[in-house]
Amino acid sequence: MFEVEAIIVIVDRGRAHKLIQSAKSVGAKGATTFYGRGTGESEGKRFFNLDVEPSKEVIIILSEKENSKKIMDEIIKVGKLNEPGTGIVFTVPVSSIVGLHHREL
Repeated sequence: MFEVEAIIVIVDRGRAHKLIQSAKSVGAKGATTFYGRGTGESEGKRFFNLDVEPSKEVIIILSEKENSKKIMDEIIKVGKLNEPGTGIVFTVPVSSIVGLHHREL
């Protein structure tokens, strides 16, 4: 059995599609996305005296550990995630998976 990591990416809404395409170009087999919202102090903005919270897209990509760095590096490059305020990316080890037995990572 191989080691699996989850690559988690959080970016402003509207940016996920491009990042998923770039991840696939270097070997990612797929991704799951969903919407979220930031709760950090710097996240809130005011517009006409109303609080506006920016909407985020969260991307989860499961990958064999040996491929994770290549995928993550491509996401960082294409998403310019080394620049402040562009998003975050991190990996989490996956200890068990059920339901992907018929798929390749």
